[in-house]
Amino acid sequence: MSEKKKFTIEYEIHSSPKILFTFLNEPNGLAQWFADDVLYREQIYSFMWDGEEHKAKLTNVKENKFVRFRWLDDEPQYYFEMEILQDELTNDVALSITDFAPAEAFEERRLIWDNQIQYLISVLGA
Repeated sequence: MSEKKKFTIEYEIHSSPKILFTFLNEPNGLAQWFADDVLYREQIYSFMWDGEEHKAKLTNVKENKFVRFRWLDDEPQYYFEMEILQDELTNDVALSITDFAPAEAFEERRLIWDNQIQYLISVLGA
């Protein structure tokens, strides 16, 4: 497998940072849009997709601002981060996603995020 490269994508979200944040760090919130099910135990999040479990540790968090997860079965330098951005003048809210993927998988990974974020927007009613 080729080396993973960092990429960032941004989505406009019509929600308050406080409400959006609950969908980024709470297992129940994440289970509504990010994974089929999410369990939390001893600082480890277990994400379930199609019966497969993938574990991640929440390595960094700032309330109403961002969360950073590191997959336990991946190299330690790779993570995915979801950051809430709010324009100081307009108060518009965006969600910035930082992730890592091999260059040949960028488009596929971007489509996955596009789909998941569209689902999040529908759950938020935004």
